[in-house]
Amino acid sequence: MEIDAAVRASSDSRLRTKYDNAVYVVQRAFALYPFEEIAFSFNGGKDSTVLLHLIRAGYYLHKTSYGEEAHIDTFQNCPLRTIYFETPCAFPEINSFTYETVSTYGLPLETIGLDFKSGLEGLLKKKPTKAIFIGTRIGDPNAVGQEQFSPSSPGWPPFMRVNPILDWSYRDVWSFLLTCKVKYCSLYDEGYTSIGSIYDTVPNALLCDSSNGKSFRPAYMLSDGRLERAGRAKKTSSKTETNSSNGISSTEGEQIISRSASVIVVGDEILFGTVEDKFGTALCKKLHEIGWRVSHVAVVRNETDSVAEEIERCKSTDDVVFLVGGLGPLHSDISLAGVAKAFGVRLAPDEEFEEHLSQLIGNSYIGNRNEMALLPEGITELLHHKRLPLPLIKCKNVIILAATNVDELDMEWNCLLDTHESGLVRAKPFVSKHLSTSLPDVKIAPVVEKLCLEFSDVYIGTHRISRTGPLVVNLLGKDNQRVEGAAEKLTSSFEGQFSQVDSCK
Repeated sequence: MEIDAAVRASSDSRLRTKYDNAVYVVQRAFALYPFEEIAFSFNGGKDSTVLLHLIRAGYYLHKTSYGEEAHIDTFQNCPLRTIYFETPCAFPEINSFTYETVSTYGLPLETIGLDFKSGLEGLLKKKPTKAIFIGTRIGDPNAVGQEQFSPSSPGWPPFMRVNPILDWSYRDVWSFLLTCKVKYCSLYDEGYTSIGSIYDTVPNALLCDSSNGKSFRPAYMLSDGRLERAGRAKKTSSKTETNSSNGISSTEGEQIISRSASVIVVGDEILFGTVEDKFGTALCKKLHEIGWRVSHVAVVRNETDSVAEEIERCKSTDDVVFLVGGLGPLHSDISLAGVAKAFGVRLAPDEEFEEHLSQLIGNSYIGNRNEMALLPEGITELLHHKRLPLPLIKCKNVIILAATNVDELDMEWNCLLDTHESGLVRAKPFVSKHLSTSLPDVKIAPVVEKLCLEFSDVYIGTHRISRTGPLVVNLLGKDNQRVEGAAEKLTSSFEGQFSQVDSCK
């Protein structure tokens, strides 16, 4: 079988593994469901073209595994019922390629002119259909929550969605097509990288030939798969958007009285006393500088459940949760798994992040299962900045920091402040006053207690530098007049017994 032979002969170990996994899914589908109750949704695009040839290979391997070598020539093609949803918005090249391909490989075609859902309802009424092969890949709008075998969504006709290439990337798709030397739609040689309708699809500008500015290079020459959909036209709003984050404009952010954050540091070595935690202290200072209140700092073990429980505790009460440590390919790097568990989602390959990793450290980082590119599905946003070697990961209101030391933390923090998607709007700054006295605690305690009631919007705390040293009273708030008022009330209660110091140290 030419597809199987071409992949087996390839030196690309990643492609061979992707192929083996996908063909296994195809074989399982043929083993689980009657052949006449399986269908293939074909749309003429690159993904479904890959799927067509994987189905052919899987069918061949499925049949030969049952000892039917006597009919081996008849298994080169797979006469699987094929569904094509024809639309007047389709490119003529897509239509012609679809009909040509169906004829070449002897596929029994059923053309449907309705929308996908209505067409399926009619199809399943006419012919029992238990499973449909679909060329969905992670990153597609409808891929969230899907597995290689996924029942149809509630409200849809009941059938099993079979997704053999769910974890394939843009690079994997083109590696397969070029290795197997199969024909694909001619639009891909004209610079189209993702094909929708004639109304929302243009050649990818990144493939424009700089020599004349008119022609385009083939789709397989796009080096960055993250930009596969750059040729899809985006609707723009006529309304002027303000520079905002989490729905709050920069101007409004300055007036916020209080926003809160929590810090979770992952590290057994800190709990063992081997390493001192400097991240918690540094982040507290940085957050205080932009007017944020830190409600909670915790150090947890390198365990998925420990991380998940701490995130679960903080994500509903704080505006942002910072998670530091536990990122990477090692067995102890479980932070992303903890985030996924806290939000009740799975880890799934993220093609965009995989491309970033590939450009940074080559292909050796991921193995064949993209371990380092597995991110919490459906809730992940990548925070980009030109100074970052890799984008930072944000899941809902949890920001995962990759810093391994305070210098790296400084750089990542500055990038976050420069990225409005981070949600770190500057709030109204804190003002503080620190007063030192040699008076005993018992003497000032009643006065301080009354001050706390009268100035409830001012934080009033106390500490001693040493057991026999002076007592420092710290006053912190957003309203300078209120802080000064509380300080004046305290000092006037003990004439000449308090002096101002520069900090709480």
